[in-house]
Amino acid sequence: MTLFDDRDRADRPDAPLAVRMRPRTVDEVVGQESALAEGSPLRSLVTVGVRGAVSVVLWGPPGTGKTTLATLVSRESGRVFTELSAVTAGVKDVRAVIDDARERLRLHDLGTVLFVDEVHRFSKSQQDALLPAVENGWVTLIAATTENPSFSVIAPLLSRSIVVTLQPLTDEGLETVIRRAISHERGLADEVSVTDEAIAYLVRVSAGDARRGLTALDAACAAAVGPDASIDLAAVEAAVQHAAVRYDKDGDQHYDVVSAFIKSVRGSDPDAALHYLARMLEAGEDPRFIARRLMILASEDVGLADPTVLVTTTAAAQSVAMIGMPEARIVLAHATVHAALAPKSNAVFRGIEAAIADVKNANIGTVPAHLRDAHYANAASLGHGNDYVYPHDVPGGVAEAQHLPPELQGARYYQPTDHGAEAKWGEIARRLHQRREGGSVDA
Repeated sequence: MTLFDDRDRADRPDAPLAVRMRPRTVDEVVGQESALAEGSPLRSLVTVGVRGAVSVVLWGPPGTGKTTLATLVSRESGRVFTELSAVTAGVKDVRAVIDDARERLRLHDLGTVLFVDEVHRFSKSQQDALLPAVENGWVTLIAATTENPSFSVIAPLLSRSIVVTLQPLTDEGLETVIRRAISHERGLADEVSVTDEAIAYLVRVSAGDARRGLTALDAACAAAVGPDASIDLAAVEAAVQHAAVRYDKDGDQHYDVVSAFIKSVRGSDPDAALHYLARMLEAGEDPRFIARRLMILASEDVGLADPTVLVTTTAAAQSVAMIGMPEARIVLAHATVHAALAPKSNAVFRGIEAAIADVKNANIGTVPAHLRDAHYANAASLGHGNDYVYPHDVPGGVAEAQHLPPELQGARYYQPTDHGAEAKWGEIARRLHQRREGGSVDA
């Protein structure tokens, strides 16, 4: 828990570049034009310090200005800024902050901006502890989250707050932030020159995160010494080393990227599929999870249009378990490309779903007597197994017989497509159906 005015830290010359360059006015905020549009609730909070119990949930990826906006609200309204991190704070900490805010309001008529970072990590009981303070206006709550608040914030708290969506910075916005940091007196004050190639690289690896870009620039500056210090592409690459991927394995990015991966394979786009595969792997996703999803897809979206895809994905899952990363990436790429290029059919999936729907709706009927178990005493006297024709005793191995319950005669759950190999399987299914029904089989 912290209680402070962030300007003190920002004015220190040894403060990180990202802290020194944190916007101090709304005009310095880059990339959130929609959220800060004239007349918007957030703009009113930031520019005129609206009094009253207006609470806000800021939803957006890292480095988009959530902490900055909270501090701006505090400054404009003259309220004390209090920060809680959901990673370390418990219910006791929440209640202590609220008690202090109530006393401050009662004794000094001084309000409090309570900034809760990563509020999605708060448990239900921790979020519940915030409700009295929000309802009674003891604090102006500004909660920040990188996760969809519809799923990560409890409904009572959400209904009492304004949800503001923040966007990742565009490349143009990131370049503006970086160039401002190079020239501004709070930043490098033009004491270090940075090549255009180095700036372009910083923009690319920042992936919409201003803090990441400024942190990388700060790291590169640490190695630049002398009166003519300069930072080129090589210096920035050495400082960055690896472009972190914005991906939370427990949150929205996890589900969004996995969804995009599956839909790209289903859409027969191997290039997009490999892109999303790479994003998952670079973010540390469990390769066994990816292999399992490919196995499911092999039956759900490919099916008998190319039966070998299930063989490939099953073998890939076994290989991944045996060899692990980093070599497993090649096996997963193999299975991904095969699945993406294969003809698609969801006929098997639709078939089992239709059959399950009938069963759930009690549309089941009775098992025909000739198919019932006849391996116990008196079964024959009940008619079980009577008139059953053993298929291997019939030329061609297919007997004329009805297998569905009488109430479901004529039901056709498997409706094959003419895609890929399923055209052949569809013809086989048609011919077998004709033979079971006792009709003549077309040549």
